[in-house]
Amino acid sequence: MIDDLYSGRILALAANMPRAGRLEMSPLLGFWMGTGEQVAKLCGSKAVVDIELDMWGTTVLDFAQDVKACALGQAAAAVLGGAIVGGSVAEVRQARREMAAMLKEGGDGPTGRFEDLRALKIVAEYPARHASTLVALDATIKAIDNALEYWEVPCILAVEGRINSPADDDDRTRRAG
Repeated sequence: MIDDLYSGRILALAANMPRAGRLEMSPLLGFWMGTGEQVAKLCGSKAVVDIELDMWGTTVLDFAQDVKACALGQAAAAVLGGAIVGGSVAEVRQARREMAAMLKEGGDGPTGRFEDLRALKIVAEYPARHASTLVALDATIKAIDNALEYWEVPCILAVEGRINSPADDDDRTRRAG
């Protein structure tokens, strides 16, 4: 039965993890970066994820992950790393919900860009492996939440047909007294 759990497909995914490593955390104007960390307490699997979102906080622009997990956690991280860039925050959150439902409630699993996570459906039969399988997704949700923690809708202030800079704000403050 353990051979079913560690199928050739799962081992192949685990051996090829896209976007491994960390992002350099130097946010540019209009882009939101965050880091999330998750540890599966039962087995010690760990994922640290860095994410960069667009200026609206809705789309993933860049992603990196440092994952120390069993083949199941690494396989899930590989699918995530291969599909996440260009995806929406809503798609990532939906994939996490669908993945948990697949593992714990007999759901079909993620759809769309994260559909390859269905290769891990066999893990549903091994509850002790659920947390390690979800470790990268959980860290990603934490990274998104971290990036959005202080996020505000960007705005551009214009006076007399030009865009104001922070220096302009200081000048107005001094003139106003």
